[in-house]
Formats: sequence, structure tokens, C-alpha cells
Amino acid sequence: MKFKTKLITLVVAFLAAISFALPSQVNAANTDMVDTSNHNGLMTYDNYYDMLVHYGVKAVVQKVSEGTTYVDPTAKYNLASAKQAGLYLNGYHFARYTTVEGARAEARFAVAAAQSAGLPIGAVLATDVEASEQANNSYAANTANNKAFMEVVQAAGYRSTIYTMGSWVGTKMFVDKGWIADYPYNTSRDRYTSHHAWQFRSDQQFAGSYGNFDVSQLYDDFFTANQTPSPSAPVTPAPSQPAKSNAASDTDYAQTGVFKPSTTVNIRTGAGTGYASVGSYAPGESVIYDHVYIRGTYVWARYISYSGRYHYVALGVNGGESYGSRSSNAQTYSRTYYTVRSGDSFWSIASKYGISMYTLAANNGKSIYSVILPGERLYIR
Repeated sequence: MKFKTKLITLVVAFLAAISFALPSQVNAANTDMVDTSNHNGLMTYDNYYDMLVHYGVKAVVQKVSEGTTYVDPTAKYNLASAKQAGLYLNGYHFARYTTVEGARAEARFAVAAAQSAGLPIGAVLATDVEASEQANNSYAANTANNKAFMEVVQAAGYRSTIYTMGSWVGTKMFVDKGWIADYPYNTSRDRYTSHHAWQFRSDQQFAGSYGNFDVSQLYDDFFTANQTPSPSAPVTPAPSQPAKSNAASDTDYAQTGVFKPSTTVNIRTGAGTGYASVGSYAPGESVIYDHVYIRGTYVWARYISYSGRYHYVALGVNGGESYGSRSSNAQTYSRTYYTVRSGDSFWSIASKYGISMYTLAANNGKSIYSVILPGERLYIR
């Protein structure tokens, strides 16, 4: 066993040496397309634009639905952000069907979800076939079900294909030209060039974006056809009144990060404009949040104030204007400061952050009777 371990170590070292000596033979696949879903949270214009400029990503495929009851709550916002950044837009549905009628029902549900999320007609709406339901189905049943799903999607004006694992192609279903997932890169490269795309890793990370991402190399224009990207800055105005909540837009999920507003945003006691405003954050400040809520029109971040109470700020409009930038790198913001504005007092600043005004004064070597001037920077914690 020890000899085997040493031998493996030598082989790994040798292969690593080759990777430096012969880069043209082990070049990485192109990061042409990225998958996004609720697992990555709400993606901003900046997130997608950074992928486009620094990583070469040109297309996004966003989860829109699953089964016949689940609509991805991030789909509308993420597709709008990707469109503003200039990416080609696509969607996928996570399949649970086991019969032809079930496949047709899921396809109708997926089409409705895609249309509601803003996926343009002519884009790809793929079926993601990898669940236990299909694993327990026969080759013939899976093939027939997938065909039924794609026929309904295509009749609605979208194009469709099958996403599945490389080991299922030809064993669990027939796949003519699909979108195939197979890792790792070194053992799967060049096996899927006859297909539309190859997903070659599921742990890609992008600076400023949350979580791991699935990324794919494209072999044709299937995921980029019928569209002309037109990048633009996010300028959608916020509506004056929030829209009525519904099941698809009234969702929450755990996500940590840092929000830096680009405009003044109110601090509220709940995730909604009907809750009391207890202060505000100005451009240049930051807040570390631990949860994200979609409530009707707006997207909200929750954070714990220094008093231990939950407070909420709006991150932006669902599928529209962003009120600032977000980063998942929360650990870099361990100290918080506040720049005094005209009319501020120890009491008003302390109330905003949920701490005692005596603590605030003491943190800055002052008493509550000390004079504070506009432009002065106070240490909060």
C-alpha cells in the first residue's frame, strides 16, 4: 500500500510537469456558458458582466422550473441581469416526469414559467433529465417522455434539447444532439463534439459571485441562435407601488453576502414597504446580510443589527433595477464605519445601527455630549 501511494504521487507529479511543458495538449475547455439557479442566488449585472469580460462566458442557461409546482424564484431577475450584461439567454426545466402525459404537463408548466421569467421566444428551453424518476424508468419510456416534452416546448416557440449525464447517453435514453455533463475534463475532453454542448465542471467560481457554477463548452450555435445581445446598464425604474405577491415571487432562501448601496435605501423592520422605516444606508456604506427574500416587486436582504434585531433593506426590483452591488466575500468587511451627515446625532446614528449611543461615543473616544461634525468618520464596531 505504501509503495502504491508513492507510485501514485510520482505519477501525479509527472503529469503536473507535463501540463506545464505541453500547454497546447492540455488546454482547458472554453467557459462559453454558465448555469445559474436559486443555488447561486440573485445574479446582478456586474456578476454577469464580469463573467463575460474576464472569463469569456457568452451564454447563460437559467433554471426556470421543476416538476409541475416549482418556479425558480431567481429566474426573472437573473435573466434580466444577464440580458443587460449582453449574454445570450437560455433556460432549463428539471424533469420529474415518468410518463408521456406527465412530460407534457411539465412542458406546459415550464413554458409558462419561462414566459413569465422573460425568456425570449426562440431561445432554448432544455429538459434536465437526471433524477431518480428517470433512473428507475426504462430506456424506451425515457426516450418517449423526453420527445413529448420537447414537442410541447417547440410548439410554444422555444427550441429544446436534453441535458443529461454522459453515462446515461445511449443507456437510459436516446440523445441525438444534447447538452452532456461529464467530468473531469481530462477524461471527458473531445468525447462530445457531436453534441450541442459539454458541461465539463460543476465547481467553477467567479469573483464577486455566490457559490459554485456549472460551466459548459459550446460546439455549435444552438445556445446562441435567434438572439442579438444588446448590453445596457441596469436602468429599469422602480415602480411606485409594490406588485401583489404570488407563489412564484414570494420566496426566501439563505444567502450571505455584502451589499453596498449605490443610492440611499431605507432600513425597515420587515421585508416590505409596509413595514416601519428605522433609518437608511447611504452610498459608500455596506451591510452584511444573511438571508434574501423576494416579496412581490422587491428583493430584500436581512441582517442582524448590533442590538440583535433583524432589519431589512431592499436590494432592488425583482427583474429590474439594482440598488447597489453585492459580493459573497463577507469576511472582508469586519469593521464598520459611518460618515456623519448634517443633522446627525449620537442618538440617531446609534438607533440606525441598533447600539447604545453611549457605546457609540465610547468607541470613538467621545462622550454623548461631544460635538460631531459632518464628514467625520465614526467607528461603529
